[in-house]
Amino acid sequence: MEWWTTLLLIIGGFILLATSGLPVAYCFLTVNIISFCIIAGGLSSLSHLILSMKTSISMFAFVPVVMFVLMGEILFHSGVFSRAINSLDNFIGRVPGRLGLLAVAGGTLFASMSGSSLGGTAMLGSILIPEMEKRGYKKPISLGPILGCGGLAVIIPPSSGAVIIGVLAKISIGKLLVAGALPGLLIAALYTLYIIIRCTLQPSIAPPYVTSAVTLSKKVRYMIRDVLPFGSIVFFAVGLIFFGVCTPSEASALGAFATFVLVAAYKRLTWCAVKQSLVGTLQITVMYLIILTASTTFSQVLAWTGSTRGLVEAALMLNLHPIMLLSAMLLTLLILGCFMDSTSIMMMTFPLLVPVVNAVGFDPVWWGILTLISLEMGLTTPPFGFLLFILKGVAPKDTTMTDLYLAAFPFVLSDMVAIILLIIFPQIVLWLPNLMRG
Repeated sequence: MEWWTTLLLIIGGFILLATSGLPVAYCFLTVNIISFCIIAGGLSSLSHLILSMKTSISMFAFVPVVMFVLMGEILFHSGVFSRAINSLDNFIGRVPGRLGLLAVAGGTLFASMSGSSLGGTAMLGSILIPEMEKRGYKKPISLGPILGCGGLAVIIPPSSGAVIIGVLAKISIGKLLVAGALPGLLIAALYTLYIIIRCTLQPSIAPPYVTSAVTLSKKVRYMIRDVLPFGSIVFFAVGLIFFGVCTPSEASALGAFATFVLVAAYKRLTWCAVKQSLVGTLQITVMYLIILTASTTFSQVLAWTGSTRGLVEAALMLNLHPIMLLSAMLLTLLILGCFMDSTSIMMMTFPLLVPVVNAVGFDPVWWGILTLISLEMGLTTPPFGFLLFILKGVAPKDTTMTDLYLAAFPFVLSDMVAIILLIIFPQIVLWLPNLMRG
């Protein structure tokens, strides 16, 4: 049987199961087990498959995902981050679209301390949208910045998405984590630029309002008291990796410990917050582990059937310019992001894309960050972007899905501009990883 026939049968079997309503991870596991039995010769061979699945989820490199998720969960459930939001609000001052800019600043800061895009979106939405509505902000500015910045947690370190890409694609996790810093700040800067230009040209979309005067000394004092301490979390979770002091696993554990200490220092470390954080972390981690086992076995099935080798040879025979091939990959991820969650996309595409990336010779860290941004865009693209539904749950009752789609569109375009800039100037991604020690 030709490799492409086998590949079509495997993908077709997955689509058939997915349309039945079975969760994506279980669809892959079912297809993998059936394919493995046919290839390896019956049920007796499943012991090898089980051993491989066990090995895939017992890797020490997967520890940072658990720690980063825990950091985001405790920051969200303790409510301690609202102090930082208030201080940032005082510091921004009277500028066009002030609350929209506050959403960008708050979302960027939260992303730098956790890998939870869902938690950041829910928190910013519940805090800022009611205030924006009261001030007369229109929905493109009250919803859009929160949708855009919620996805920054996927890119800005510490990022659980970077860890998963590193594990699945066998890329240095430490370099991927550090490499996301400048691209994430670039995207935040593009969001800021859009909000200022839009609110300057169309003042009615974000009416100005009078705020109580706060002296510069008070602003500085509030920032030192309520924002600067969060920098310790960033230092432990990312800085120690950059300076070569700790491995990603060790740094993530120290970052989680620093987060709990900081929450306790603000007197917000309640039993309820700890319980909710642990339950949320457990649920997300189990989901990731199921996905990882399914992805590992899917990769093996494709390799054993010769589909991976055949796909790589076919891609190279097309003789496309590497940038055209990269664009096709990113476009595929973006289209899939309109219908699937990012982890399912990685599980389905990485066994096919990673061998092609290695054969073409793309820098793996650079490709990994571009992939992260494409997956982040999928969180806010209709019809099934996860952040759209999260924000719908905390937005005012008169908010429609069309409002969310229209609000997200300019920020998705900003992400596209960022991808183009990173393709033209790859050193934006690679500069910090090249400076790393150890």
